Amino acid sequence: MHVLAVVNPISYFQAVILGLVQGVAEPFPISSLGHGVVLPRLAGWNIHQNDKFFLTFLVATHLATAIVLLGLFFKDWVRIVKGLWRSLAIREIRDDDVDARLGWLLVAGTIPVGVIGLLLETPLRKLFASPQTAAAFLIVNGLSLLVFERLRQRPPRPGDYLGDSDERIAKLSWRQAIAVGTSQVAALVPGISRSGFSMGGGLLVGLSNEDAARYGFLLATPVILAAAALKLPELLGPEGNGVRGPALVAGVCAAFTTFFAVKFLLRYFQTNRLTPFGIYCVGFGSICTLLFAFGG
Repeated sequence: MHVLAVVNPISYFQAVILGLVQGVAEPFPISSLGHGVVLPRLAGWNIHQNDKFFLTFLVATHLATAIVLLGLFFKDWVRIVKGLWRSLAIREIRDDDVDARLGWLLVAGTIPVGVIGLLLETPLRKLFASPQTAAAFLIVNGLSLLVFERLRQRPPRPGDYLGDSDERIAKLSWRQAIAVGTSQVAALVPGISRSGFSMGGGLLVGLSNEDAARYGFLLATPVILAAAALKLPELLGPEGNGVRGPALVAGVCAAFTTFFAVKFLLRYFQTNRLTPFGIYCVGFGSICTLLFAFGG
């Protein structure tokens, strides 16, 4: 039994559950990392967020999520990359080239979170990795979503989702794009949602819920993909021994739920708000906080 525990520190059942949850919680504004920290504690599993094998295991679920996001927006990314190439070729971002401007806005929004993430990801996750802290930050995340909706630059309007979403997003200023992209840094803390803060940032600069969600998914794709790719050698190397099988299963499960979660959210935000997700995070975080405080 001792040998099995060492060889296979995450069971296939646990991998399925963690993968399914990751696939939903990453695109939903409810923090996949926060749920990944509190879920093992709630289930009584001997898995801790800072365990080396668990961090290696998470590479597969994040990579699967990024691949699905890339696949869902593949045609858009082809247009955006072509637009970037056009602007480089003529050394100008033309006002009527929506794809080029959107591409450079995404670049401007991605660079800060990439640099800060490389510098602060490990220390922040180690500092705030306990289930108690993650539960507390789930509450903070929920309250933040409610504040974003309260302080949004303009209220939802009928037909917000009609027309060219990319054309509306491309009207953001460089400062706004950088601010929304940098807001993803908050997600380095378990319990804070990357998608929630990027969507909330989009609302604060005047985007509709659907446009904010789309922009958030486009921003998240290169960040998640790059982060997973950088750590992929860990999964394929000696540190992946004992977790590659469960990680593969978890990745497949995460890909499955990510696909349907993103499809659902893009339709949901055509007419709905972040409010229900804020209420959920406050409620779930509060329940977890009480359970952990009383030894649950």
